[in-house]
Amino acid sequence: MEKVIYAVWRDVRDSQAEFSRKLREVAAPQLLALGARGLQINVVDEAVASANTVRVATRPQMEGVVHLWVDSAINMFRKSYDEVLESVSGRIAGYLVSESNGVVNTDYRAPPGERTHGFSQCVFIVRPKKTTPEEWIERWHNETTPVAIECQGNFFYAANVVIRPLTHAAPPYDALVEECMQPEAMTDATVFFDRSRDPEKAKDNQRRMYEAAALVTDVDKIDVLATSQYIFKWPCM
Repeated sequence: MEKVIYAVWRDVRDSQAEFSRKLREVAAPQLLALGARGLQINVVDEAVASANTVRVATRPQMEGVVHLWVDSAINMFRKSYDEVLESVSGRIAGYLVSESNGVVNTDYRAPPGERTHGFSQCVFIVRPKKTTPEEWIERWHNETTPVAIECQGNFFYAANVVIRPLTHAAPPYDALVEECMQPEAMTDATVFFDRSRDPEKAKDNQRRMYEAAALVTDVDKIDVLATSQYIFKWPCM
């Protein structure tokens, strides 16, 4: 089984709400009918409109992420999945990834297709050219990831390393990080950076997190999306 991540852009003719509806109500049933082993959709919508964590490096910025688990990501087997997403989007970019779940969501698992509690922050990362792929992975997984888990109030943390792009003209991202947090974390840095909600500890955690992030990416050149997460089928099912 392989995991494919798609960055998806909204067709400018659709509203944000309509794009979300198409992904969830039109694309999702078709992807499952094609035989998807697992399916998760993250999309920017009204529920996350107040988030102040957004950073934009890619213009226009993607407004959704589709996580798809399939038997094979080879073009001939993936083509039908691509076509479904192209039919509801203005643009798609697909990537074969290796997923590592540092924090598993055991407290807020929603029924299939319903919105997960809180919000999901999706971060597209580009590896700094001054580091080799081997150095980058070592720093990210063994230095930055432990800090991210310790210093942020996340109840889910996933690191998706891009193995290779799958679609034409896909932007050169090297990874996608996803973190789920409490709804208050969209606007309150104390909640974002400290589970116990101690303002002083949160400030120190924020400093540590920014220092750790700088080891693996240029923090001014990342795409950060606040999204709603919808899991339609867990990949273990």
